[in-house]
Amino acid sequence: MDAVAYPDAAVTDFITRNFIPIRIQASDAELGPRFRIKWTPSLLILDKQGLEHNRSLGFFYPQELIPSLLLGIGKVFFGQPDRPKAISYFKQITMAYPESFQAPEAVYLKGVSQYIEDHDVANLFDIYECLKSRYPDSEWLMRADPYRLLKK
Repeated sequence: MDAVAYPDAAVTDFITRNFIPIRIQASDAELGPRFRIKWTPSLLILDKQGLEHNRSLGFFYPQELIPSLLLGIGKVFFGQPDRPKAISYFKQITMAYPESFQAPEAVYLKGVSQYIEDHDVANLFDIYECLKSRYPDSEWLMRADPYRLLKK
């Protein structure tokens, strides 16, 4: 990623503002096994306690890396649980990067987060409807398929 994504000014700025980046070699005798680094690049999003919330393997284009990082941050807040903050990160992806590979998952997780917050099943139905209309070929539509049975 050093050759493509990281030199991009927007990516560098985003990482600098939002992360404490650490590079671990797969061959590192202690940290490689601890974080199960089998392939490079492996991009892990950890919380302050070092718990993993998101893992990506392989290279990203610059325009895909930022939404991937936003998704990871959202998953950290989802797991804390700080659902309103998670929702804000998932919403950033759907608004600013609607064509990214991460957008369908962000739609799904945003709706689930909203459902957990207010227990309104309409949020689950809306996940299905949004994915069906905007991302019909996404695996996330398959995952949301049972929600189509929930009527508003």
